[in-house]
Amino acid sequence: MKDKHIIINRIRTTIWVTALVGMLTSGYLAYVKIFDTPIYCTPGLGDCVTVNSSRWSTLWGIPIAIFGILSYLAILLLVFFGKRLKLVKQYQVLFIFGISLFGFLYSLYLTYLEIFVIHAMCQWCVLSGLCMAIIFAASLSWLKQQQASNNTLRRRK
Repeated sequence: MKDKHIIINRIRTTIWVTALVGMLTSGYLAYVKIFDTPIYCTPGLGDCVTVNSSRWSTLWGIPIAIFGILSYLAILLLVFFGKRLKLVKQYQVLFIFGISLFGFLYSLYLTYLEIFVIHAMCQWCVLSGLCMAIIFAASLSWLKQQQASNNTLRRRK
């Protein structure tokens, strides 16, 4: 049981660190988009300007990066405060899983657009998508650990 607790703590740490990186990345992209400042793109790693100025960089007039910030913020709040909120406590992992599943699928869609429609890649967008993919994989692992714990408790009864 102690080993599972250690594993879950490592998963939680992976999620919050990755969500923080994702939130900072999305924050940078939102800043660049909102204030129309030059975006830094490492030479040879893509064309961030083309991607960030494409029509797919906003949704309903809101920069996509704002939705990223909100998603990563929600995940961070769930990781840090989910156990303290009675309403959320029971479903903390499922909420994180749901947000990260949607974020992961949407990141795949945006990556598809970058490759096949825009014909340019943005290193910051790829980093954000990678962060969401890591959070999604970690939440799957957390769900698996929680399911194993629940099965162990049922057998003891």
